[in-house]
Amino acid sequence: MKQQLIKARNLHKYYAVKSGYLQPAQSLKALAGASFDLYEGKTLAVVGESGCGKSTLARLLTMIEEPTSGQLSIDNIDVAETTEKSIKKQLRQTVQMVFQDPFGSLNPRQKIGNIIQEPLIINTNFSANERHQQVLEMMELVGLRNEHFQRYPHMFSGGQRQRIAIARALILKPKVVILDEPVSALDVSIQAQVINLLIELQQELGLAYVFISHDLSVVRHISDQVMVMYLGKPVEQGPNKAVFNNPQHPYTQALLSATPQADVEGKRQRIKLTGELPSPIDPPSGCAFNPRCQYADKNCQLHEPVMELYGDSRVSCLAVAQQRIGQLKAS
Repeated sequence: MKQQLIKARNLHKYYAVKSGYLQPAQSLKALAGASFDLYEGKTLAVVGESGCGKSTLARLLTMIEEPTSGQLSIDNIDVAETTEKSIKKQLRQTVQMVFQDPFGSLNPRQKIGNIIQEPLIINTNFSANERHQQVLEMMELVGLRNEHFQRYPHMFSGGQRQRIAIARALILKPKVVILDEPVSALDVSIQAQVINLLIELQQELGLAYVFISHDLSVVRHISDQVMVMYLGKPVEQGPNKAVFNNPQHPYTQALLSATPQADVEGKRQRIKLTGELPSPIDPPSGCAFNPRCQYADKNCQLHEPVMELYGDSRVSCLAVAQQRIGQLKAS
């Protein structure tokens, strides 16, 4: 039985935004109702356009910020109910993060060995020799050589820098790694190498991943579960095969239709989304996706859908609930 490492229920994160000197602050709903479970050795992919709440969710999971409401448990410990610094410190070691930009996430003035061992200096009582040995072992694990220890970040390629960032995240032996667009800044050929490394590390160490991305071709390769988000809310959640082979929400269908496919005969008809992503400060009434949805009707403007189970996936869509999508496709 796989151990449950993260349990999230109805997570919300709001920010107060001032629009003018004498104007009252408005509420920016960056995240509005994310729920999921993450188990050891599994990967949850979180996908959506910029501004959908992916990075906000990452900040909550790494405890950089606290949720406005909702429940977040990490390793069976309720984060909101925990006030002891020692427990929070332990939880922060349990969840580590790899950032998007391998060029900006490494200190250019520090040597690679010092960058990787810094978490050990802060969080452990290991001697210098013990830290040195652990860093060398971790470097070997991610495909770096011993002689790299004394080199600076500018001496490495983008793919090598991301390996360094992965080594730094894993040096404390976390159970969960948050990967925030970890390959989007890399060349396509290097992306495949880093993704394969992540899969190998997951299998060897039993890691759980939250993989944040907008690239569905990468998500398809690495994920077990997929959560599609729009304007701070999950609109479709389910197993990898269910979401990719039978997308039900119109937004998921549009995203997948824009994803390049090698199989020419299996290509989907392109669905073009019109209009811009609405503001999270002033979202549309009813379903947030209704101004851009080809299946929307007046009911979608009046009522907000809830996540319901359809087949193997949970979907938040009134058109799916009323079977209008299937009827319109058939006609």
